[in-house]
Amino acid sequence: MKDILQDIVTHTHSLGFLELIKISSENETTTIDSMAEDRSVILTATTHQSVSEFTNTFGMPNLDKLSLHLKNPEYKESAKINVVEAERNGETIPTHIHFENSAGDFENDYRFMNKAIIDEKLKTVKFKGAKWDVTFSPTVASIQRMKLMSAAHAEEPTFTVKTQNNNLVFYFGDASTHAGSFVFQHEISGELKHSWSWPIAQVQAILNLDGDITMSISDQGAMQISVDSGLANYDYILPAQSK
Repeated sequence: MKDILQDIVTHTHSLGFLELIKISSENETTTIDSMAEDRSVILTATTHQSVSEFTNTFGMPNLDKLSLHLKNPEYKESAKINVVEAERNGETIPTHIHFENSAGDFENDYRFMNKAIIDEKLKTVKFKGAKWDVTFSPTVASIQRMKLMSAAHAEEPTFTVKTQNNNLVFYFGDASTHAGSFVFQHEISGELKHSWSWPIAQVQAILNLDGDITMSISDQGAMQISVDSGLANYDYILPAQSK
């Protein structure tokens, strides 16, 4: 239980822009949905194995509090971490997670948000799919090069993506100010006929996650970064932004 909770927090709250998530369990599948407040990132994730403790649909707010409980040394070894259920309107639903240390003298309850409230607060935008024109797995070296370039252009909120000579090129700034560019991926298959821009901070935060990463870009103005953590596959959709 603790492993999947830590995995979820790492791939949402730790990014800095996903603070409310929705858990749905149906047909032996557990899905996780979230969206940045400014709608710059939409997350849909599916666990590799259904989480039996997660039933029905509920919300997980205050992820900073959940993160603190999971990091608490009192719950490091032999702790009891259980999902508690209760009857509501004739239906059994999960209400909270109970944390208790091995001695039974240090306890905390982390409360869930019920289905009606999470459905109202997190009106997720369902991604209708896209034709991915460019798909590849970025290298550690490319991700590091992006850190160097973004540090040199810290005043820029977005970067622009183009294909050039079978390479995927990231551009920072423009001709009227300080500017820079670098090849993020060499010898790609596919082509982008339009120039699209995406938020530097969000893209970089996702790329910094551990796991197998696949990046896909659509010439219709969408980017998807998929991260397989080993416990779940997280698909982050980023609509293109105006520069």
